[in-house]
Amino acid sequence: MSATADHAEERTNPASRLGFEPGQVVQELGYDEDCDQELREGIEELTGEELADEEYDDVPDAVLLWFREDDGDLTDALVDATSTVDPGAPIWLMTPKTGRDGHVEPSEIGEAAQTAGLAQTSSVNAAKDWTGSRLVTPKTAKAGKR
Repeated sequence: MSATADHAEERTNPASRLGFEPGQVVQELGYDEDCDQELREGIEELTGEELADEEYDDVPDAVLLWFREDDGDLTDALVDATSTVDPGAPIWLMTPKTGRDGHVEPSEIGEAAQTAGLAQTSSVNAAKDWTGSRLVTPKTAKAGKR
């Protein structure tokens, strides 16, 4: 029965595919009026917390980064996002789907992620007009420091 309930939640709440859990703080970067409101509300419903804005001054559990082709340098945006989270925390990069205004090529995402020291672990159909790429900082990146 729980598997059926999980599948039903995936259909009704698109944010369930992103793996957020109750109590998590998700910082949202790059918000604009074109962002998917249903996905944003779904994340808040799952976590029980409002999305933290760019002014949030603590360490969030995850980052939701909305990025469009004209938003500047993707590598810089990813580096900025990684500076707010602990190693291993997910950064969900939301980019417009192919054919939509602001689409970012997957090769550009891969290159920018690698340059920013991130690994792409998955991609999902996050919303009607948005693709989500889950990026993480390797947990071992700081392990060698003493």
